[in-house]
Amino acid sequence: MGDILAAIDLASGVKTSTISAGAATIGAASGASPSTAAAGVVTLKSSVGADLSVTGKADFLFELGLTGATGGGNATVTATRTTSASSLGSLLQDGSSLNVDGHVITFKNAPVPGSSNAPAVPSGFGVSGNVLTDGNGNSTVYLQTGTIADVLKAIDFATGVQTFSLNGSGGGTLATAVGQAASTINTSGQLKLSTGINADLSITGTGNALNVLGLAGNTGTATAFSAARTSGIGGIAGKTLTFTSFNGGTAVNVTFGDGTNGTVKTLDQLNTKLQANNLAATIDANGLLTITASNDYASSTLGSTTAGGAIGGTLTSALTFSTASNPVQDGVAQTARANLVSQYNNILNQIDTTSQDSSFNGVNLLNGDQLKLVFDETGKSSLNITGVTYNSKGLGLAALTVGVDFIDNAAANKVLTNLNAASSTLRSEASSLGSNLSVVQIRQDFNKNLINVLQTGSSNLTLADTNVEAANSQALSTRQSIAVSALSLANQSQQSVLQLLR
Repeated sequence: MGDILAAIDLASGVKTSTISAGAATIGAASGASPSTAAAGVVTLKSSVGADLSVTGKADFLFELGLTGATGGGNATVTATRTTSASSLGSLLQDGSSLNVDGHVITFKNAPVPGSSNAPAVPSGFGVSGNVLTDGNGNSTVYLQTGTIADVLKAIDFATGVQTFSLNGSGGGTLATAVGQAASTINTSGQLKLSTGINADLSITGTGNALNVLGLAGNTGTATAFSAARTSGIGGIAGKTLTFTSFNGGTAVNVTFGDGTNGTVKTLDQLNTKLQANNLAATIDANGLLTITASNDYASSTLGSTTAGGAIGGTLTSALTFSTASNPVQDGVAQTARANLVSQYNNILNQIDTTSQDSSFNGVNLLNGDQLKLVFDETGKSSLNITGVTYNSKGLGLAALTVGVDFIDNAAANKVLTNLNAASSTLRSEASSLGSNLSVVQIRQDFNKNLINVLQTGSSNLTLADTNVEAANSQALSTRQSIAVSALSLANQSQQSVLQLLR
């Protein structure tokens, strides 16, 4: 009978076992009493995490004295869980969970790892009170000995209000983030949850976790709980934070306050001010304010002589700002940028070679030569074309240096500006050469047409048919002879008439 009861207690969590070298050591769980058999009466006990339910053949349970039912069918025996003022087992269901800002809190009916008769703390985790955490906001609260304080601690781990730095030996260091207040419960049982500064508080749950913690709304049917972050003016109201011009940006003068009349209250408002000066601000889970260069100027050091951005203002006396650290280069990215520099320089060499080789008949208009086109034999009609020197230097493009150029977005943008200017210069020169080409083509077309007319006339004169022209000439001679004869006859008639009149 003792073995059967021990097996039931192990299944229900009333007892725990530790296995080593093939042997199991059985002990009672904290806050629970084992099942007993005295004077022929069996008394089943439940853990603090769940009510006990035993289902088996009715005849077998009858023989154990657990039920009056008999027969070959199944029967069920129950026992109400053990309650404890210091535990959550009488409230929360085993397996319930909370999802807090994307981190999972699980409730488990078992003794906390590392305690008496419990398994060891798994690798990569640490125990704080009755909470097993991975140090990243995900936790398990153990119901047999856990309290509401453990639940609040797990919620704070998820929001970043509290941190637990693992020591690698199953423990760690518990700390509250700077400027934060841990979640609490007052004497009336009301919870005061701290939202943290990373995000608005958002909690969903499974099982009865939301209802037990009073987070399911007035009707107890809500499936989520949320609370917005709140911020006050704080102790820096009226204080200023200034930055001189950083990499050509606009100098910044920030006044902290309630967010009205140009004052800054939120991180977004601060970043709006800093953006014009190529700066950005972030706040971590510990409330640490960090001012960094924007991504375009990632290679610059804030406050350096070259880049500028010296810090000042009355806030510097209230807060301690560390010296700006030098930028850390991304080796892979810089290797890629170095390859781009090499490609760019190779293209410049090609531009130089092309400009030097662009000559025709000894004239190179891309290397500064002059060209005079004459359109008539007297030289009075002509066109003068002035050449340009459009090698890389003439276009304003200089060779780049690895580790200096293309090192960040700002450096790349400077090169792009020069390339755009060179492109505009080339388009302008192309337009000028195009105009000159139009003039040359018009004169060429005119000369071609004139040549065609002259060639046609010459052909008409030199390609006549001699037989036809000889016949035409004979016809003309005949006509001339007839005309002379007719004229002679006419004169003779006139002389005869005159003789008669005499």
